[in-house]
Amino acid sequence: MRKTILMMIAIAFALSGLVQAQTDCDQLYIKAMQANAPAERAKLLKEFLASCSGKGSQYENFANAFLCTGVFQKTDQETLAYGEKALAIGGLDDAIKSQVVVVLASVSNKLNHNDKTKTYAEQLIQIGTAGKAKEPEQANWNNLIGAGHFLVGQAQQKSNDVTGALASYETAYGLIKDNQILNEVKKMGKGFMDAKKYAEAEKVYRFLAGTGKDPDSIRIIADILVQSGRKGEALQMFKDMYAKKKTGDMANNIGILLAQESKTNPAVNYLLEASLLLQNQGQAQKARTLAEGLFMSQDKEWNNRVKAIQESQKLIDDWTKTLNTKFGDKSEDELTPDERREYRKINEAVAKEKKVVEGIQAQQKATMARLETLLAQAKQRVGAK
Repeated sequence: MRKTILMMIAIAFALSGLVQAQTDCDQLYIKAMQANAPAERAKLLKEFLASCSGKGSQYENFANAFLCTGVFQKTDQETLAYGEKALAIGGLDDAIKSQVVVVLASVSNKLNHNDKTKTYAEQLIQIGTAGKAKEPEQANWNNLIGAGHFLVGQAQQKSNDVTGALASYETAYGLIKDNQILNEVKKMGKGFMDAKKYAEAEKVYRFLAGTGKDPDSIRIIADILVQSGRKGEALQMFKDMYAKKKTGDMANNIGILLAQESKTNPAVNYLLEASLLLQNQGQAQKARTLAEGLFMSQDKEWNNRVKAIQESQKLIDDWTKTLNTKFGDKSEDELTPDERREYRKINEAVAKEKKVVEGIQAQQKATMARLETLLAQAKQRVGAK
């Protein structure tokens, strides 16, 4: 696109130079514009300017304009000097002037000359607005105005005017719908996130969310809200997103936030759903373990029962060890009466303690059965097998 525009400009310049060339300067200009290679044309135009600058040539402005916009080896400072000279001389038509101003604004932005960038970008907006008023059917005027607003936004961004930059980017995007604008905004948002400037980052990602072109921005906003201590707002955003599309990450986020607010029952449900939806098995198991831990915490006697089982099992192990140590492989018939009484007594104690363990385990199984029921319900909600 840029090459096409520059070629059109070159043709326009050439045609301009064919009008009744009567002076030596006119001949130098025509010779330069007839050169085929951009580098050769630039060399001859520089010779033209060296001989004819300040002598009233009608082509001095066009020569400077071409040297500003032309594609050949030159420095940024030279580009600015040629463009500023062309504008200072004046007499350029809107098409050529707008191209010169685009280049001046772009190079100034590259060099971080924010004031100059903004000044030239605003000129671009003025040229486009005036042109659109005269030729409203020409869609290219919107591109020109949009480019101007984008460059204003660049200058504002570099001056840390986040609100102003976003307003300019929004106007630019509304006019030209160029994804480059959104990419620039994303870079700005990431920079703020990396610097932990959450207030500025929130403004950026709310803008992106409003375009409807960056669905991930809503999750990032929720993350920002969490980091800023606004967990209630974050929770609602996560729930809204989850209602539209069920994902493991979103369910996990909701479950964790609910757990932090001591809302155990709903937290367990979301974490179970997360364990079914997460693709990463390690993350899925972590969500399942957290859900189980939260669920068990509601059973106030769970830990006491676990402790009781451990104590009973230790008694059983100790008694079994005593039996093996004292009586080994002897049958009861081989024991003395005193040994037989001791042997029976220990066996009765072991049997009794095993029944105690079985009773406690039955209670634990009932609790686990309730958890399994919740898991089955979670599977139905997310359509898992």
